[in-house]
Amino acid sequence: MTAADGGAAAQATAAPPDPGPERRETRVPNTHLMASLLGPHDELLRLVERSFPDDRIAVQGNRIAVDGPDAERLARLFDELVLVLESGQGLDAAKVQRTIDMVREDVRPSEVLTAEVVRAARGRSVRPYTAGQKRYTDAIAASTITFGIGPAGTGKSYLAVALAVQALQTRSVTRIILTRPAVEAGERLGFLPGDLMAKVDPYLRPLYDALYDLLEPEGAQRLLERGTIEVAPLAFMRGRTLNGSFIILDEAQNTTPEQMKMFLTRIGFGSKCVVTGDVTQIDVAGGRSGLVGLQDVLGSVPGISFVHLTRRDVVRHQIVADIIRAYEEAERPHDGD
Repeated sequence: MTAADGGAAAQATAAPPDPGPERRETRVPNTHLMASLLGPHDELLRLVERSFPDDRIAVQGNRIAVDGPDAERLARLFDELVLVLESGQGLDAAKVQRTIDMVREDVRPSEVLTAEVVRAARGRSVRPYTAGQKRYTDAIAASTITFGIGPAGTGKSYLAVALAVQALQTRSVTRIILTRPAVEAGERLGFLPGDLMAKVDPYLRPLYDALYDLLEPEGAQRLLERGTIEVAPLAFMRGRTLNGSFIILDEAQNTTPEQMKMFLTRIGFGSKCVVTGDVTQIDVAGGRSGLVGLQDVLGSVPGISFVHLTRRDVVRHQIVADIIRAYEEAERPHDGD
């Protein structure tokens, strides 16, 4: 090999020069949206900057220029936030953070945040706030039975009740049945005053709360009195066949395997069912939860969907997500344990 040949070979195998950081630019079509996009005293812009510390964001007029390794993703983030604003919604720190999480997962936030589930009382819209919630509502629409599994604050029960109300309003079903197990029913139940329904009422109260919020107390009470909506303990489901109904089993982690099988085999023609639960909060005696391991048994059955929500889907106060994360870290096995 000649010296010239060696030089050519070295040149051919040399790494290409570093093109440097990417640069992207996006324009906000309506200048009046800039204040809402950036937030008071640029607070929302600072939140985005903290989330992408390796990138530089420059704002001039209605132009936003981004330099850095995540420039393309950041430009898409600002475009998506503008679409949310154009839909008539406002932005706050929690919504921007959720939008950042969705963009990182290559989900289009504008499709999630503008997807109305149902028009609730007083004209308020109920919609998913996270990608996980959107997967959950889509699964309920497409499946006969949907399992929503995840921690508190992810909207499992509330969104299920909202979709049940929508199904009733569109006459897709003729009644709504809400049920949950009363795990402390055993010995303590006898010490509570009143008849059986009065004794189990405290365990069903969260379902009533969702109904009253969606329909207002007067509207919900009328439907309850007519029997169009039934709220009852799980024990009342035994021996029934539920046709033309939207059925929600809440707190399903506190069912036994036998109760879960009994409940699922009540589903009749023209019915839809949602089962919600949090497998980290099992209170059933002996820890034999009918929800644990159920996906291994039913995961391949047509018409059944399992959706797992995480702390990223928590839409309560930020501290709730922080608490869940702290517990997850504490329960994670450590090296040397």
